[in-house]
Amino acid sequence: MLFPIRDSIAPRITPVVNIGLIVACSVAFVYQLVLGSDVERLFFAAAFIPARLFGSLPAAAGIPDYGIAGNLVTILLSMFLHGGWLHIIGNMWFLYVFGDNVESALGHLRYLLLYLGGGAAAALAHALTQPSSTVPTVGASGAIAAVLGAYLVMYPHSRIHTLVFLGFFITVTELPALAMLGFWFVLQFFEGALSLAARPEVGGVAWFAHVGGFLAGAAVAWWLRARGRLERPVSRYQIWYRH
Repeated sequence: MLFPIRDSIAPRITPVVNIGLIVACSVAFVYQLVLGSDVERLFFAAAFIPARLFGSLPAAAGIPDYGIAGNLVTILLSMFLHGGWLHIIGNMWFLYVFGDNVESALGHLRYLLLYLGGGAAAALAHALTQPSSTVPTVGASGAIAAVLGAYLVMYPHSRIHTLVFLGFFITVTELPALAMLGFWFVLQFFEGALSLAARPEVGGVAWFAHVGGFLAGAAVAWWLRARGRLERPVSRYQIWYRH
């Protein structure tokens, strides 16, 4: 397993949107803790549920049914809800490491649109692979995957200081973004392929949300670059290091 510690590139602007997203998710998580055992009711009311999107909710499920507009709202809300401490800490750390430089490249507004649009694409990818699932889907990981996809296109030669877990052996090494994020994407895809055999009512990691978000973010970055609205990818000789 690979876990990023920091990247080698210092952001050119203050990443106010990235900081705001981290704060918003953290505040939402504190609210979940305050709810205690009632948080399950919040998940069924506000989280994204694939079967609700496709109108295939079982009559006995007891889950409120929403129209198209309501489902779009749950996609948005679900990006700010998390299933536990490890879930939110891992997500926020990835966003902290990679989001600032993507915001620097895109600007504040376009970065926010990438994040929210990538989260929506991730939810749709998950729904298409589990259309009858009544399990609430929560977490920012699909939106963050879009940030990772964009980062890979923008900074393929950035150096990522990475924790590497090999059984009981743990080490820190420096990997190019292409290797670290490429491995991450391949892992999500194969885990997702294996998860297709699981029953839709069984919870777990929404692997294809990660895949869909990553591809959406990478596609947007490629499109912007092709239209001349994005600088060429930073080369290995143009990296400016954090201090």
